[in-house]
Amino acid sequence: MRRGIAATALVASIALTATACGGSDSGDSADGPVTITWWDTSNATNEAPTYKALVKEFEAANKDIKVKYVNVPFDQAQNKFDTAAGATGAPDILRSEVGWTPAFAKKGFFLPLDGTDALKGQDKFQPSLIKQAQYDGKTYGVPFVTDTLALVYNKALFEKAGITEAPKTWDDLKKAAATIKDKTGVDGYWGSTQAYYAQSFLYGDGTDTVDVAAKKITVNSAEAKKAYGTWLDLFDGKGLHKADTTADAYAHIQDAFVNGKVASIIQGPWEITNFYKGSAFKDKANLGIATVPAGASGKAGAPTGGHNLSVYAGSDKAKQEASLKFIDFMTSAKSQETIALKNSTLPTRDDAYTAEVKADPGIAGYQTVLAAAQPRPELPEYSSLWGPLDTELLAIAGGKTSLDKGLGNAETAIAKLVPDFSK
Repeated sequence: MRRGIAATALVASIALTATACGGSDSGDSADGPVTITWWDTSNATNEAPTYKALVKEFEAANKDIKVKYVNVPFDQAQNKFDTAAGATGAPDILRSEVGWTPAFAKKGFFLPLDGTDALKGQDKFQPSLIKQAQYDGKTYGVPFVTDTLALVYNKALFEKAGITEAPKTWDDLKKAAATIKDKTGVDGYWGSTQAYYAQSFLYGDGTDTVDVAAKKITVNSAEAKKAYGTWLDLFDGKGLHKADTTADAYAHIQDAFVNGKVASIIQGPWEITNFYKGSAFKDKANLGIATVPAGASGKAGAPTGGHNLSVYAGSDKAKQEASLKFIDFMTSAKSQETIALKNSTLPTRDDAYTAEVKADPGIAGYQTVLAAAQPRPELPEYSSLWGPLDTELLAIAGGKTSLDKGLGNAETAIAKLVPDFSK
């Protein structure tokens, strides 16, 4: 997939891009360091300190480059960057959520990175992560951190119930939940009403909210109805916790799991550190991690999340070259290992999963499920499709509307987001 571009052609390309997008001279003195600005959207308390330390390490090794680090709240960053980029005042580098990357690339805000130093180690990265950093045949981000969903479970409760392996299908999970309830008195599974978490049910039945290749909305198809029917059934039955439709549902589910009040949930690696804070996982080895159960298609799949590092196309040549160098450093195997050890996040490249990194059972467990993770389609609007579903699935799970009506409502709302798609 990598495109070879001669260095001279690359420099010319960068210069042309900067001119076309309104970039201007950096304002740095001719004999002084180039200053680049990085908007980091990570958690300011738990993750940012690691990134700040790496920035200092990079500056110490590259005296000609200074990095202005700015932590921007994740829930504000997309709109802020969109506004700033439209006015040619954006940061030189953005920690871009994978769903934002194709959207900003489509607008011309990101620099294509194929053939640059930022992607010189492309073959070391998970191929699916490179794929979802692409738009229209070009790559606009370097995978920085990744995540996916897994079935996380309490090994002690499973063993007490006589269950020796993680459920491989949703039917297996239902049976396991009932057995766990009988043997331990604890619910076996507690599901989420959020669309992102329900996505695995669609993948397991071989479908999605939309068929990008066919430009068709499929959220209300027979296959999707079957998948969401399975999702809905897991809120009702022995050992299955009823749907929590409160605003604090996420916290309720997480708290119950980490304190041994429910035996399994579907969750992502961003909670690894918090798992260990609960009474049920003082012994980290008690945390079980398995691929999400398979659906009717016999396949198991979960959405891939995470963040890329992308370069602003409107920055001048010197800043872009410095940014490419910085991204290469931040996504190197050494930096990825450091980030994983400090932040308990998943590396995006295989050679960063060192023995020390995999000593954390949470990271080692999630690495094993990455193979079943599905990259997001090359559709700028894809992430926004979960918005209407969040509303409708909540109403469906709470008994306020039927599955058919709710999915019909979601289909109508999604049609407004992708007006060129047929129903």
